[in-house]
Amino acid sequence: MHLRPIHFVDTPVGLPDGSVARLAGGMLWFAAYELREGADRRVVPVAEIAGCGDRALLLHQRITAPRPPLTLGERVLRFDQPLVAGILNVTPDSFSDGGAHVDDPAGAAAGVDMLAAGAALVDLGGESTRPGAPLIWEGDETKRVAPVVERLVTAGALVSIDTRKAPVMEAALAAGAQIVNDVSALLWDERSPGVVARAGCPVILMHSPDPKAGPHGGSGYADVVGEVFDWLEARVDAVVAGGLDRARIIVDPGIGFGKSLADNLALINNLALFHGLGCPIMLGASRKRMIGALSNEAPVSERLGGSIALAMKGADAGVQLLRVHDVAETVQALRVWRGLRDRALVG
Repeated sequence: MHLRPIHFVDTPVGLPDGSVARLAGGMLWFAAYELREGADRRVVPVAEIAGCGDRALLLHQRITAPRPPLTLGERVLRFDQPLVAGILNVTPDSFSDGGAHVDDPAGAAAGVDMLAAGAALVDLGGESTRPGAPLIWEGDETKRVAPVVERLVTAGALVSIDTRKAPVMEAALAAGAQIVNDVSALLWDERSPGVVARAGCPVILMHSPDPKAGPHGGSGYADVVGEVFDWLEARVDAVVAGGLDRARIIVDPGIGFGKSLADNLALINNLALFHGLGCPIMLGASRKRMIGALSNEAPVSERLGGSIALAMKGADAGVQLLRVHDVAETVQALRVWRGLRDRALVG
């Protein structure tokens, strides 16, 4: 069983008690669920969900529970409205910005610029995960990211380290990074779960069909939304069993990783369903191939409009973290979105 919040309303003011629910403690309210069981779909009002069984009640509780803020040293990351994570790749071959920030001072300066533009954190990567990218030795990856982490942290940045390798996680955390973002959901390197559990740091678990084979494996889905949800639910449970507090887990459905255009569109149209995992959601759709596929094969450099459209779709679904290349433009769009929401809430 899965529940997708639907029938969103502008404000709960003036509506009968219990007829609407707040989505994950954020700025959105909804009046019903699409209850999905296999191929069956039916609409259930929020007020009637308790009569749909224990699984439905558990999902409802997860969907409506506020996401606790993350206190990370002197910084606090709150999830009551959407935030921007700026993408910073210190790689020669990433699909969008490869080669732009390969040396330490340039990488750190670009990250500081993202903070000035309104990013809540900088997501730093030292290995490309584009299709066909070569595997990088962990020592080289560490040399790329560790000095940039140090410079960014000195400048007051909150840094997440985008890596699937335990030694790189350890080095980045030692340099001051405070979040781990793993495209393999801690499955590629068997030491990674222990590193995260010992550090007690927040972790972003991203879905990919076959993490051991790389982020772009897999052979298709019968029900991409349900299968990605179930996979992430199992990974969250496993990481919690390994010693990490559930409140320190963020989930990412992995747009573009081992998924067709139809799969990606289905996931984005059903983002609200993933609140049933009870964790903040990260959406990483910025400049992705799907934008080109929907807009006359626009090259990576000409995908800003599509990136903003997908980010706003995420905001409308209650996504808490938007991972983007174009920080200033996305922050501006979110400010307008926030203004609209504020006005709607007061009628």
